[in-house]
Amino acid sequence: MSQYQDDIQAASALKDSNGSSWDAINPESVARMRAQNKFKNGLDVAQYTADIMRADMEAYDKDSSMYTQSLGCWHGFIGQQKMISIKKHFEGKTDRRYLYLSGWMVAALRSEFGPLPDQSMHEKTSVAALIKELYTFLRQADARELGGLFRELDAARDADDMAKAAEVQDKIDNHVTHVVPIIADIDAGFGNAEATYLMAKQMIEAGACCIQIENQVSDEKQCGHQDGKVTVPHEDFLAKIRAVRYAFLELGIDNGVIVARTDSLGAGLTKQIAVSNEPGDLGDQYNAFLDCEEVSPEDMKNGDVVINQGGKLVRPKRLPSNLFQFKAGTGEARCVLDCITSLQNGADMIWIETEKPHVAQIGGMVNAVREVVPNAKLVYNNSPSFNWTLNFRQQVFDAMAEAGQDVSAYNRDELMDVKYDGTELATTADEKIRTFQADGAREAGIFHHLITLPTYHTAALSTDNLAKEYFGDQGMLGYVLGVQRKEIREGIACVKHQNMSGSDMGDDHKEYFSGDAALKAAGEDNTMNQFS
Repeated sequence: MSQYQDDIQAASALKDSNGSSWDAINPESVARMRAQNKFKNGLDVAQYTADIMRADMEAYDKDSSMYTQSLGCWHGFIGQQKMISIKKHFEGKTDRRYLYLSGWMVAALRSEFGPLPDQSMHEKTSVAALIKELYTFLRQADARELGGLFRELDAARDADDMAKAAEVQDKIDNHVTHVVPIIADIDAGFGNAEATYLMAKQMIEAGACCIQIENQVSDEKQCGHQDGKVTVPHEDFLAKIRAVRYAFLELGIDNGVIVARTDSLGAGLTKQIAVSNEPGDLGDQYNAFLDCEEVSPEDMKNGDVVINQGGKLVRPKRLPSNLFQFKAGTGEARCVLDCITSLQNGADMIWIETEKPHVAQIGGMVNAVREVVPNAKLVYNNSPSFNWTLNFRQQVFDAMAEAGQDVSAYNRDELMDVKYDGTELATTADEKIRTFQADGAREAGIFHHLITLPTYHTAALSTDNLAKEYFGDQGMLGYVLGVQRKEIREGIACVKHQNMSGSDMGDDHKEYFSGDAALKAAGEDNTMNQFS
């Protein structure tokens, strides 16, 4: 017996036990409302999605082709439409397709201060608020889809078509939810470890099963693709990883997922000299990367900071900003150490913020990590900050030159030029872009591929196209050709915007509550009927 039938029986028994005062309660209506509200709170969502993500991680360990993907979404509606689209195009399934919540987009689009750079200046609570909003819209998508199936079921019964009714009932019983895991960005934790713990709790309570945290200094945080990044010693970062784990455990999400992001590849600065108690400990390893010069006591100046390294007195080079710099060329080694220590101290996966999408470079670092942590898995940002076209055309150019092929027809610095679009080089580069995710999953340990800011860019592009046409000589035809006609012909559910906003669900509830006296919106005069 299905959960739906169980709920009808349970509601029937409850009705019987309450006597005539419950005569107007329809047990099947109760079962329908319960089916439309599968997840009662954010912790239900967090546990359900954590189970999904852990199963996906296990599947990837057995077969690298089972990698996962997500797109960053900055509003509940955007996330909802993405998942509706996925179900429409992929046989009603959402397997291995997640949502990503970008701190960059929260800062740029969700702050009460207005648009901000990605420097953790937005309100702490705005991240948890967006998680809650995303899951509110995904749960509404479930309710809307099930509501349509319930109306189909009623129509089949009214027509005495039992075969059709059985078919629809099977869809109800085996309904696939729009609710999927969210990888949520907590930036650098917005303060000390206690602040990180408090914010992580709020995010988990909103539904987050996976939290991504980075090793930058909270009050110096920068976007991973900008300059001026400052990292913290390992023990400081590990304390925040432990804080997130404690938050998961306190709330009962024992299998919650932590992604530890290292920005060391592009971060040449640190604010602190690590505490070291003995040679070779973690603090000593961190300090070994500092750009230092050997000094004697007589060489020391007022206010100098010196440390003992291998029996030598050395002075880390300090900048006018009071920050210390690392030795040039140590970024990859620092990334590897960051990843190993994070995975050994509570993180489940790693995130390496790179300056370009290059499978060999990423794979080299991950392979070094896997020498110590064999099942290390990577979450990788397929970032819009990369010029994908230029990067891959240059990679192909370099490979052709190294193989001794004639590249005289190409100017490496101008490969973005449209004149190269139809060339063999450009075609090869596009194919490498197409297979980048599969290649990275196979050769660089990438379990999850995400694009941080795609819907930021698509919103800008589609709005530009509409504004150009509508306010230009196309007028209303600009909207009809560019938007509505495409919605109708491509089966975009949102063309029925009243239905998408919940008007039909409201009608259902009115009927449950008021019976024949219900004043419903979906009558014959509803203009949405033009899209039936």
